[in-house]
Amino acid sequence: MPILLWKNRPIKNLIFGLKRISGRNNQGKITRYHRGGGTKKMGRLIDYKRYIWNIFGFVHRIEYDPKRNSLIALVVYSNGIMSYILAPEGLLIGDCIFAKENIVLKPGNSTYLHKIPIGVRINSIELNENKGAQFIRAAGSYATIVSKFENITILKLKSGELRRVNSNCTATIGSISNFQYIYRNFRKAGFYRLKGWLPVVRGVAMNPVDHPHGGGQGKTSGGRPSVTPYGVITKGKPTRKNRSVFIVKKRKS
Repeated sequence: MPILLWKNRPIKNLIFGLKRISGRNNQGKITRYHRGGGTKKMGRLIDYKRYIWNIFGFVHRIEYDPKRNSLIALVVYSNGIMSYILAPEGLLIGDCIFAKENIVLKPGNSTYLHKIPIGVRINSIELNENKGAQFIRAAGSYATIVSKFENITILKLKSGELRRVNSNCTATIGSISNFQYIYRNFRKAGFYRLKGWLPVVRGVAMNPVDHPHGGGQGKTSGGRPSVTPYGVITKGKPTRKNRSVFIVKKRKS
């Protein structure tokens, strides 16, 4: 059954303006190339902590979030409070959801990890107690509980990585919606420009003053390992530092 997305404006009190950083860090230095421009977007305030505990809520509508690849759901609780949550796969308009210790294993319900059986797909997982969902929030992503110990739960990610998480952390049942995101059709070059992605120019097509690969007579392959404009090696160098002590098994290579 196709999901009917809300076509009108979002709830005014649950949106905020987003600052475009154009691929720069907190020092203003470019850390991600070929970014800039793009359209202005309004972010949505997502209830990552599911702070409304033991109160039933009903899914009023499913919406699109311009800064997120998954869909979001507007939940209206029985006390009149409204909030956005990440919509799991299978969540429909009119469904009743709630967050408490003992729940029905149904998409959208949230509880502690030690209350969820082994083999159930979960999302929006806390890594630290009372920090809110920090993990498994992208479209189509999910983790599976594979084993439990006294205060530790072992999760298996889609990549095959095994990770330890405190059993008192919370999670939501189901996998994140919009798994078709990876099959989207870009249609035209303007799609990239609206998202703030600039054209990518090869280093070997530049002048020596602009890039280490530049210059030469005719077409050349650079004559050196692939590097950034600042000479940092881009291939073969590990990018993950300080491996977490909570990782039991590395992801598949």
